[in-house]
Amino acid sequence: MTAAPLPEPLRQAVDRVARTPRLLVVCDYDGTLAPIVEDPAHAVPRPESMAALRALADLPETTAGVISGRALRDLAALSGLPAEVHLIGSHGAELDAGFAQALDDAARSLRGRLQADLEALIGQTPGVFLELKPASIAVHVRRAEAAVGKSVLEAVRSGPARWDGVHVTEGKEVIELAVVETDKGAALELLRRRVDATAAVFVGDDVTDEKAFARMAGPDVGVKVGSGTTLAEFSVPDTGDAAVMLADLLTERRNWLAGELG
Repeated sequence: MTAAPLPEPLRQAVDRVARTPRLLVVCDYDGTLAPIVEDPAHAVPRPESMAALRALADLPETTAGVISGRALRDLAALSGLPAEVHLIGSHGAELDAGFAQALDDAARSLRGRLQADLEALIGQTPGVFLELKPASIAVHVRRAEAAVGKSVLEAVRSGPARWDGVHVTEGKEVIELAVVETDKGAALELLRRRVDATAAVFVGDDVTDEKAFARMAGPDVGVKVGSGTTLAEFSVPDTGDAAVMLADLLTERRNWLAGELG
């Protein structure tokens, strides 16, 4: 791995949080564990990050997870992570233990209307595609020309995004319309309570991750991958640096637990 050593303030924060009694480590997927690519189906995670997450999940008093905007089925297939790593898809609408909330008849009907309207809206626009999820639909424009993508997103914002019962999440060149309320921050807190964590580490790159960074408090450590305004206390340049951070966290956590349990 060619990434530079961690900045000293982040290294110190990693050392401190590694010594919490019950640690929760959660990452976003695209742009965090896997580099951003033109075709989302080919977003391969960095082996070093996957190895660190698996190893963290195997440690005592340590929980690892991934919260992504992807549908849970796609997240599980792409990541290849074992059941010991908790997976949460659709920005918190899908948990590895099942839906966070089941769709009632009204929500199912609304989702059907959304799909029909969005399919008509984008038509055969080059570079624009829909990602269909159980409780939401995402409109991706990353492959489109900039002006085309901007026009499509504006049409979605001024159209179905304004419907009653629709919850909107915007990311990098994508807008997602859900028929249930989704929030990565709320999903993080749900997982935190489930495992009774005394501190959490969250690593993400997108604007949708800011709701999770907003939940960081006390000994928690938030790390943004890439540039841009963020609520995270720390940042690293790219996914390679995120892998270094996870590896360092694993080493410090393993060493501290060996001393505590030995």
